[in-house]
Amino acid sequence: MNNILAQVLPHEGEGLSVKSSSGYNAAIAATGLLAAVGIGFGVHAFLQGYHTAYNVTREVPWGILIAAYVFFVVTSTGLCLVSSIGHVFNVESFKPIAKRSVFMAITTIVSGFVVIAFEIENPWRMAIWNVISPNLTSNIWWMGTLYGAYLFFMLIEFALLQAGKHKQAGYFGLLGVVSGVAAHSNLGAVFGLLNGREFWHGPYMPIYFITSAMMSGCAAVIFFHWLAYRANGWKMSSALENSLRSTAKLGALLMSVIMFFTCWKVISGISGHPPGKYEAMQSILSGPYAINFWIAEVMMGMVIPFCIIIATRAQNLNALFIASVSSIIGIFFMRYDLVVVGMIVPQFHEMGIVGQPHLWSYTPSFHEIMVTLGGISLCAMGFLIGERLFKGHLSEDH
Repeated sequence: MNNILAQVLPHEGEGLSVKSSSGYNAAIAATGLLAAVGIGFGVHAFLQGYHTAYNVTREVPWGILIAAYVFFVVTSTGLCLVSSIGHVFNVESFKPIAKRSVFMAITTIVSGFVVIAFEIENPWRMAIWNVISPNLTSNIWWMGTLYGAYLFFMLIEFALLQAGKHKQAGYFGLLGVVSGVAAHSNLGAVFGLLNGREFWHGPYMPIYFITSAMMSGCAAVIFFHWLAYRANGWKMSSALENSLRSTAKLGALLMSVIMFFTCWKVISGISGHPPGKYEAMQSILSGPYAINFWIAEVMMGMVIPFCIIIATRAQNLNALFIASVSSIIGIFFMRYDLVVVGMIVPQFHEMGIVGQPHLWSYTPSFHEIMVTLGGISLCAMGFLIGERLFKGHLSEDH
């Protein structure tokens, strides 16, 4: 009797539609409304003037919107890299996560583009002059170009996955990996090559960005898959559960690597009192950003999820979801600290200029917070709509 039922009943929702409950519809409506409100605040800031609506200044020109952009594109690149392990490099245990991960890689980078569009004072100029007047010596130009190519390849890859053409999707997935790694390492170079900002300056920054991207991707894969199956009311197959466990183990390895990076970043920042870098490092160790660093970035971003994964041996999926939530929150603060702390030390600080503060201050304005919330809501709405539109991203093997 059980064998007959197993043949008749659908597996993981195959043949069933994604939940169309009032709660699910309300979630889509709520996230869509918040996204619209965030975009509305961005448009209002554009009309009012960024110098009035935003709290960024000449001294601290980058704020939470740049941090949110970095957070989204880092997560997108990580989702791309983690998903490619299965359908590009043919590692069997990572194949079940491919479709949803690729879709969320597209959704997160689009959300990042929306946020950065409201941070740039004239966003259309980048789109126009990027094509008709390229500057090959500019890291920002390469960043825009490479991320544009990355999004193009990811869209084609996802379309081919939906069509069941996995071999062709693998080719475009490889192109997406190459362009994503190039774009993301170049984003790290945007920070690392600024020798006027000692907190950022150094050759390790592009490598750090790639490694932290994969760590972010592992957390995002677990987060979105667990949430999707709860939202759809389905039970995961053993293959997908094993895939998420493998992802968690990879994430734990990458967390240990990032902890190693963080230790050496701190050591290099305080050894010998390097001008500019020492003051920035002290601001996160014992200064105004210490709570961000120790509680959010270190504990929530790395230590707590690492301990949960090790303690459960990556077997308890509910515990892995909690670890992924903690990691994602911590990673956002990690991006915020990276951007803001790198700019709060005044230029020529070591010269003791009269009237210059020890550190510049920055607090996000209400407009900046709402635009950031709009980007997060847009990502959440895209996730929910994707689950319904693509029927939970089910593949033929599960």
